[in-house]
Amino acid sequence: MKKYLLFLLLGGSLTACKFDNYDPPSAVLKGRIVYKGEPIGVEYNNVTFELWEPGWGKKGPINVTVDQNGSYASTLFDGNYKLVIPSYQGPFKSIRNAETQSDTIPVQVRGSQTLDLEVLPYYMIRNATFTGGESKVSTQFSIEKIITDASAKAIEEVALYISKTDFVDVRTNIASQVIKGADLKTMSGIQMQVTVPKLTPTQNFVFARVKLKVSGVEDPIFSPIQKVTY
Repeated sequence: MKKYLLFLLLGGSLTACKFDNYDPPSAVLKGRIVYKGEPIGVEYNNVTFELWEPGWGKKGPINVTVDQNGSYASTLFDGNYKLVIPSYQGPFKSIRNAETQSDTIPVQVRGSQTLDLEVLPYYMIRNATFTGGESKVSTQFSIEKIITDASAKAIEEVALYISKTDFVDVRTNIASQVIKGADLKTMSGIQMQVTVPKLTPTQNFVFARVKLKVSGVEDPIFSPIQKVTY
């Protein structure tokens, strides 16, 4: 009886080893969230999408985080996945996939590959320029309204943020100016300015970008981050 039990224990250990000794995922799926090839800027660590892999007893998605510049990367096993951007994620709407006739995108992973995800933003921030001097940072930009049908939404606010590092949003800024949507008089040549506070340790530069928040949409859209010497 003891020999039989020992055999079972050894057999179970060997089986466990077989299951544990598999190669880790090595295929990298990467790309950008884009509108007509132009990356969509978002807040750091705030926008995600889902990858669903049928089978393997999986009950939940792989959540992939989008970086500030609209890029993403995820290390996966080869396989067939379903990619979904939840409706509450991002300052944009998903585009119906021609194959699935829904917002679900089939993704076949066979080794590393690049896949840009085309979306439809409510607005785009255009031609944002930044200048610095005399402890001030100024910007000028325009706004393009992309969605103009019945699902169009109003602008809640626009903001200029500056930060000591290249992580720039409402959580990390050291100075900001906000204009409410109702107070916007024009969609072109919008000018904003902030005063750089005293920094410790001192530095003669900051990082800046413009935010646009849409009414009823949690995630704002951002212009590209720019280093500004003042």
